[in-house]
Amino acid sequence: MFLGQRIINAILRPAVALLLDCDVEGQENLPREGPVIIMMNHTNLLDVIMPAMFLPRDVVMLSKVEMFRAPVLSLFVRAYGSVPVRRGEADLQAMRLSLAALKKGQALVIAPEGTRSEHGRLQRAHDGLAYVATQANVPVVPFVMYGHHDFVKNLKRLRRTPLHMRVGEPFRFVATTRPRRDDLRAMTEEAMYRLAAILPPEFRGAYADSSQAVNRYAEPLGGPSQTEGP
Repeated sequence: MFLGQRIINAILRPAVALLLDCDVEGQENLPREGPVIIMMNHTNLLDVIMPAMFLPRDVVMLSKVEMFRAPVLSLFVRAYGSVPVRRGEADLQAMRLSLAALKKGQALVIAPEGTRSEHGRLQRAHDGLAYVATQANVPVVPFVMYGHHDFVKNLKRLRRTPLHMRVGEPFRFVATTRPRRDDLRAMTEEAMYRLAAILPPEFRGAYADSSQAVNRYAEPLGGPSQTEGP
């Protein structure tokens, strides 16, 4: 199912190399096999292809359903193997497809913010990732991208844009039988502080104050829970 994704990446790779000055660190933190959720921040449209292009796994992307209705973009997202998701509501179909992908042992990419920020600073996240992660009981790996918020401006000036990518240490949500809404909200907040911890301070946005982070619902794989400070 990933053939289309690989072909598109091969076609776009020269353009990415021309327009972006990319570097990636921490790839060893991503499990090479087995089900895993990759949680990423979301700055602009470039984010759609970067996980599949630079991470050492084929990935299943969640993409807003509007992209599947656009004449040209729909061809791209379908060939890329993306899963449509309706924003602003509990999309049960997207959750079922996400759980099915994880059951097959695939890597699922979710942007908990739900929409692009354009300025690169973290926005408040939704709880879908926490729900899927607890239902599937799979590891979660933070993945951030930053420096590319001025891509359009740089493109107009014929300048290359820096794009820095960092992969954080995997963690797993502590198992609960039936997490309540308050539990999911707390899990989401804790996960987002872990995501913020691998971003430079100026991009941590709504999760800049690490003193608000609570180590209760998640733990690193193979060890006790610790959340990185600023």
